[in-house]
Formats: sequence, structure tokens, C-alpha cells
Amino acid sequence: MRIAQKQWTTQSGWQLVSPNGTSHQAQLALVFGDLNILKRNRCIEEIRELFPVARIVGCSTAGEILGDRVCDDSLTVTGVSFENTQLQFAQTVVNNMEDSYNAGVRLADTLSHDGLAHVFVLSDGLNVNGSALAQGLQSKLPPDVAVTGGLAGDQGRFKETAVFLDTISDKKTIVAIGFYGKALKVRYGSRGGWDSFGPDRLVTKSKANVVYELDGRSILQLYKKYLGDQADGLPATGLLFPLSLALDDRQERLVRTILAVNEDEGSMTFAGDVPEGSLARLMRASLECLVDGAADSARQTHDNGSPAPDLALLISCVGRKLVLKQRVDEEVESVRNALGATTAMTGFYSYGEICPVGLDRKQAELHNQTMTITTFSEQPCRS
Repeated sequence: MRIAQKQWTTQSGWQLVSPNGTSHQAQLALVFGDLNILKRNRCIEEIRELFPVARIVGCSTAGEILGDRVCDDSLTVTGVSFENTQLQFAQTVVNNMEDSYNAGVRLADTLSHDGLAHVFVLSDGLNVNGSALAQGLQSKLPPDVAVTGGLAGDQGRFKETAVFLDTISDKKTIVAIGFYGKALKVRYGSRGGWDSFGPDRLVTKSKANVVYELDGRSILQLYKKYLGDQADGLPATGLLFPLSLALDDRQERLVRTILAVNEDEGSMTFAGDVPEGSLARLMRASLECLVDGAADSARQTHDNGSPAPDLALLISCVGRKLVLKQRVDEEVESVRNALGATTAMTGFYSYGEICPVGLDRKQAELHNQTMTITTFSEQPCRS
């Protein structure tokens, strides 16, 4: 596997960041960037000139990750040349949030299952129920194939996101990449670092990912009580207080973050399902715990003493970026320290992360407020 990385900014134009790959041989170009930059004239055409044979897959972000740095108002491109791995691509458009499960089914049905090693998915960040999307994908994929990925962002504005395969459109798009072959080694990890506070509250009224009541009281009024003067900034300020969710059939708690609020209904829409009867608890974070959580995620993907992975895709939640502020580089640096200097790193800040809970499990879950990492390495084929 050979990797070439480039970055575009208004000030500097295109800059070569990682020169250890050959651009015109890359089969895949992963693109993460600010929505306004993605929409500028000739953006995709310029990427195609840089990586002429690559399929171009990417999304808008709430911040770009390149190497051990976090950037805003930029465009990052990582071209990957595989030696013994084949790729397939699938995309679908969602009509509404209720179409999320079926969208996952459509993607899984499009990808060939023979020799499939892993699926990486990028989804519209505002109009998709990430839990249902993951469930739809896994319902049709072979049981030994895991899914990782994330939901696109738009710098915390919660207005519009973009996901694309070769061309950018205004449609609500989901793209999946299928990786094929025995030479590819994929590992993944997902950790948070948030602390729960206050009592568990019963979810007394919800529908899929829309929550109306906790303990029989309006969830929106509860959040406004905790946010105080910051309540006017909802939904963005709600990212500072995600929900820790306990489900009857899960040992580990999941985390849910806010996508939208409805003042008339007193409801809040989350990135994934919050079932009635589950227990929810508010969360908050310290800077040190978030950085430690990112390092733990990286350690899940890399065994001490084993060769460092070739490529790491980092997807971290926008809520973490809001808490870390000017120290946001520290969580990415902690990943670099865990993986080593030779691994190429790219990724973005998201509105949700998709990953199984633990490397020994394949069933993908929608996470929020985590650092989720997927690492890729190619091994020599054995005859």
C-alpha cells in the first residue's frame, strides 16, 4: 500500500503533505473538507487531475484531520494505491430519515459479498438515522464482515452536509466502499472519555431517534435547564452534554448526540435510536479524559510489537472538538503516539461514528462523541 496526501487552502492552494505514494496510480482518493470549499468551481476536477485513475470518495466535515494536525477551512486528499486489494463502490440517496434502514440494505445488496473483507461508509449527517443505517447494512452483509465509517458534518452549523462519489450533488447521499482480498488487514477501535453525571432517566416517550420525554418531562426543557445561558445555541451547545444510553441487551452503554431540536414539540432529534424504556444519563467531559480516550481507541487497533498500520482513518465527533477547543490537536497527537510515526493518518470531525463495540464483534453500532479509528495494512499474498 502506497499513500500520497495533499491539502488545499485558500492561502496556499495545493500542497504536497505526504510524498511516499504515486498520485496517478492511486485507486482511491479520500476527500474531507469544508462544505464551501467542496462546492467551489473545479474542486472535483482538480482532484481528478491529481489522482486521474482514482475513485473519489469524501464528505463535508466539522474539521479535517491530516497527519497529527486538525484543520479548518481546508480540503484534504489521501490517495491510496493498493497492491493486493480490490475495491467496489456503492451509493444511494435517502428520501427521508425513515429510509435509513432500507438505504443500508440497498448498499449491502449492491456490493458483491464474495471475498468481502470490510465495508467503510460515509453518510449524510443530518437526514440519516445512523443506527438504522448500520442495522440495514449488517442485515445483508456476511456475518464476518464489519462496517466502520461516519456521518458528515458542516462545522457545527447543522444546516447542510455533503457526501459524494466522483461528483458532488445536493442530494442526501450515502457511499460505501467494499474492500476485497485476503491481503488486507483491518482493525478498528472506538472510545469516548466522557463521564456520566446525575441520575439515570427513563426514556418515557420516543420514536426511533426523536426523543420527547425523559421521566415524563420534556427532554428539551431538561437540556435548557442544564445549559442555562447556552440554551439559545441549541442544537450546537447540546453537544457539550450528550446522552449515555443503557439498552437491555447491551453490556456497554452507547452515546447519543443531538442533531436538531423542535421547540413546538419540545423534542430533540439524535444521531441514532433512543428506544422507549431505555435508560439515559447526561454526560460531560474533561480535556484529559477525551485525549486519553483517543489514545485508547488507537491502542485497540494496534498490537505492541506488530508492524504499524499503513493507513489510519480517524473519525472524531464534533462535540469533542467543541470541548477541546484550541487543544484539539492533542487528541490526534495521542493517536499518532500510539500508532507510530510511519502510519499515514487522515479523517474528519463528524456528526456520528459507526463502529462495532470491540474488535471481536462485527455488529456495527452508531456512536457519538467518540474517537473512532479504522486502520488498514496490506500483507504479502501467500500462495
